[in-house]
Amino acid sequence: MNHNTFNMPELMKTGHLITAKKKTTLLNEGDICQKIFIIEQGCVRSWFNSNGDDVTFQFFFEGDVVTSFESLKHEVPALYNIETISDSRLRAITRTELFQLINEKPAIKSIVDDYIMTRLYHYQMLFISRIRNTPQQRYDELLKLQPNIFSRVPHHYIATYLGITPVSLSRIRSKNKDSVNNC
Repeated sequence: MNHNTFNMPELMKTGHLITAKKKTTLLNEGDICQKIFIIEQGCVRSWFNSNGDDVTFQFFFEGDVVTSFESLKHEVPALYNIETISDSRLRAITRTELFQLINEKPAIKSIVDDYIMTRLYHYQMLFISRIRNTPQQRYDELLKLQPNIFSRVPHHYIATYLGITPVSLSRIRSKNKDSVNNC
C-alpha cells in the first residue's frame, strides 16, 4: 500500500474528477490551499522556490493524496507549490467537502490523522537523510525505495529532490552503471 494513500471509499465518492496537463500548478506557494487531490493517473510533485531555483521535496503517484494540509487546515499561506509532472487525472475534494465528511464520519478523521503522521515521518526521513547521507547514499536510498521513479520523473527534478545538480546525478548514475557492469 502506498504510504500517502487514503484508504477510504467515501473519499473516492467525494469531490469531482479533473484532468490536468503536464506542468499544471494545483497550488501556488503563498496561496491558501482549498483542495486535496487524489491521483488516479499521473505524477505530481511538491516544490518550493529557493533563491530562483526550484527544489522538489516530494513526488506523488497513482493512489497518493497531495495537498498542503497545514495551509488547508489552518488557512495559512502554503509554503510550497504543487504541480503535475505528467498529464494527470485527479479527484479534487474541496476543504469544505473534506471537513464536512470528517465531521459526519469520525473514522475518516483517524485516517486523515494517520496520513498526516505518515507525511511527517516522510519529511523527517528526508530532513535527516539530507544531513546524514552523502548524495550517493541518498541516490541509493531513492533507488531502493522507488525504483520506477527514474522512468516516470524528469531527472532534473530528481536531482533537486536529492539536493544535487543534474550533472552530479548523471555522474552518480554513470558510476552505478559502471559498478554493475564490472560485477
